[in-house]
Amino acid sequence: MIKKYSYDKEADAIYIALSNEPVAYTKPIDDDRIIDYDNQNNPIGIELLCVSEGVITEGLPSLAEVIPVLEKEHVKTFA
Repeated sequence: MIKKYSYDKEADAIYIALSNEPVAYTKPIDDDRIIDYDNQNNPIGIELLCVSEGVITEGLPSLAEVIPVLEKEHVKTFA
């Protein structure tokens, strides 16, 4: 469940918090998609960079909840 999100137009980035747990480690999917995990290996945050170019959604956790956030901010998505 999405706890909150922030969209920084100047940085061209969105951060989506999936949990209030502290970040134990971060793992990039690629250069523009980074996932934060808790100490039990659960995804707790998603950082999306260069969102004005669109976002590849394949491999993102909690995709059914992430898509509406991207749609609300008018971010193109690619499967």
